[in-house]
Amino acid sequence: MDQLCRRLLSLGAFAALLALGACATPPQDPEARADFEADNDPIEPFNRAVFDFNLVVDGAIIKPAAVAYRDVVPQPARDSVHNALENLRSPIVFANDVLQGETQRAAVTAWRFLINSTVGILGIFDVAKEAGYQPHSEDFGQTFATWGIGEGPYLVLPILGPSNPRDAAGLATEWYLDPFNRWMDNTDRDWAIWTRAGLTGIDARSRNIETIDELQKTSIDFYAAVRSLYRQRRAEEIRNSRPTSESPGPTPLSGAPEALPSPDRQEAATAESSAGR
Repeated sequence: MDQLCRRLLSLGAFAALLALGACATPPQDPEARADFEADNDPIEPFNRAVFDFNLVVDGAIIKPAAVAYRDVVPQPARDSVHNALENLRSPIVFANDVLQGETQRAAVTAWRFLINSTVGILGIFDVAKEAGYQPHSEDFGQTFATWGIGEGPYLVLPILGPSNPRDAAGLATEWYLDPFNRWMDNTDRDWAIWTRAGLTGIDARSRNIETIDELQKTSIDFYAAVRSLYRQRRAEEIRNSRPTSESPGPTPLSGAPEALPSPDRQEAATAESSAGR
């Protein structure tokens, strides 16, 4: 997996070089220039090209697989898969709770992992939620934000969808440090890593089929709609849904709603990231 990480970093650097050659020209009109800067999307031509590529991949592979998964696998079984995948992420959520100084949330995550891994049979059943321990999610991108690291320009990643340099670095950090990934890599079972990644993507996409279809159908500019939703959602996640004045991270985007819907990470993230495919 170390070799894979080096290849991903090399690919990322190559993509960055391509993006530099695809920078959008800032408009001269002051009002248009203000909108351009608010979008924080200086490499929009490159991002739109990747976005269009992702839509093709989604239409040809990802969405059909998600539809088939939902049609063939009964709802209770799909819920069990979702619960197990969420449980596998608990060590990452716990680590980020601690790194952000969120001790109460860290305690909830620890209890959820203990209860669901035992009574819940390796997380197949979310017994902890029924006991009052509500799920939440954290990631390294959010942690980096609470540490004061800026998001950087908007960035669309191949397959993975909407992001920015800070969140992309957080995603790479999670992939590398995830205990399950390290264990499978050290025991020469990389297939399990990719199987989990594939199941996570299909599970999340299957839960957002109608949401993404409706967004695409009603958006004048689907790309701009996804960009706006992604940035607003991330601002809220960094605040942990607190009011702006209590935000531990960077100031939320200008004009972002104070209270957006707060579903869990796997479902909320994918409504925008899958839409970017």
